[in-house]
Amino acid sequence: MEPLLIESTNITPHVEFNKSSGVFLLQGRSLPEDVKNFYSPLLSWIDKYMTSPNSLSVLTLDFDYFNTASSKMILLLLNKFKEMFKNGLDVKVLWKYPELDTELEEAGEEFSELMGIPFELYPKKID
Repeated sequence: MEPLLIESTNITPHVEFNKSSGVFLLQGRSLPEDVKNFYSPLLSWIDKYMTSPNSLSVLTLDFDYFNTASSKMILLLLNKFKEMFKNGLDVKVLWKYPELDTELEEAGEEFSELMGIPFELYPKKID
């Protein structure tokens, strides 16, 4: 399965989905003008991945900021991992957020409660 790699911009996150290395990463800022256009390829890639997933799937979400429209798409992505979990697969979400950013910390906590899958929150030190 071909990896999906999208470089970050000022309004879109870095995306790296790689079945071989087991890396599933979104990192940076997410406020694209057309969230469906940006996130559709990610959701499609995960749909294909779900037909033959790794024994462990770890999704790292490392946002500095995301808007409300992006949060809906993040929820759709998390639902794919929840579906794998319900099918008996090992999944984990690593939620990284800037150390003093209570909004992003609380967003991670809310996603964790909504999903009911293994979820770990990690504060990042800000220089």
